[in-house]
Amino acid sequence: QVHLVESGGGTVQAGGSLRLSCAASGDISSINAMHWYRQAPGKQRELVATVTSDGSTNYADSVKGRFTISRDSAKDTVYLQMNSLKPEDTAVYRCYAEVGTIAVVYYSGQGTQVTVSS
Repeated sequence: QVHLVESGGGTVQAGGSLRLSCAASGDISSINAMHWYRQAPGKQRELVATVTSDGSTNYADSVKGRFTISRDSAKDTVYLQMNSLKPEDTAVYRCYAEVGTIAVVYYSGQGTQVTVSS
C-alpha cells in the first residue's frame, strides 16, 4: 500500500505561483508513476501532469510551459510547481500513485485546494 499526503495549496492572485507537494510513504518501490489531477466544481477531473519512475514527464496542454512536475527520491516526494496561474487553474488538486503493471492500482491523497483570484 501507498499513503499520499498533499500540501501547498492556497489562494493566489492571477499570475502568481504555488508549489504543491505530495509526500509518499509505504511501498514506495512499487510506484510506476505519479500523477497530479485536478477537478473544478462542475467539471470533469483532468490529468495535469505525470512523472514516471524513469523520470519521464507529461503535461496537459492547458498547463504546458507553466507547470513543472518533479520528484525528490530522497524525500519520497513529488512536486508540482505552478507558475503564471490563471483563474481557470482553480480546482482541488490531488496526487495519485500508479502501482502495478498487469493489475494497476491507484492510490490518492486527500487533495489540496488551489484558488486563483483575478
